[in-house]
Amino acid sequence: MNIRTLQRGLKYRGQVKAVRQTYHVFEAQRYFFVLSFALSKSRRSSGYFNVIDTDAVDYVQHRMGGTRGVTAKDVVAAARRTRHIPTTLSALNVLYILVALRSASILRAGKHRQLFFSVKKAAAARTAEE
Repeated sequence: MNIRTLQRGLKYRGQVKAVRQTYHVFEAQRYFFVLSFALSKSRRSSGYFNVIDTDAVDYVQHRMGGTRGVTAKDVVAAARRTRHIPTTLSALNVLYILVALRSASILRAGKHRQLFFSVKKAAAARTAEE
């Protein structure tokens, strides 16, 4: 990852309110930058960030598109032979990015706060100018 590429032309793509945090998604030339902030009052102003390669997001969109009930574990399993999504945290961030881009939606929280997503089929190629 090149930090100069990340900071240049960073565009806000949307927010996702999940079970315990709110995620803000920004897009750079080859990366997504996901900031999250805690929703609880006791952890107010705390959070973290993740950087996700756009290739990972495109891979999940094409591989899982048209599928309902997708979990982060499903995404990791589908990408196990690639280097795109090495952990469930990366997979969850990819799914949040797709929600922010309106290419997926959160269906429900299951047992143990597991989230289920519905991923839309990929339309045309996504560009940084969208």
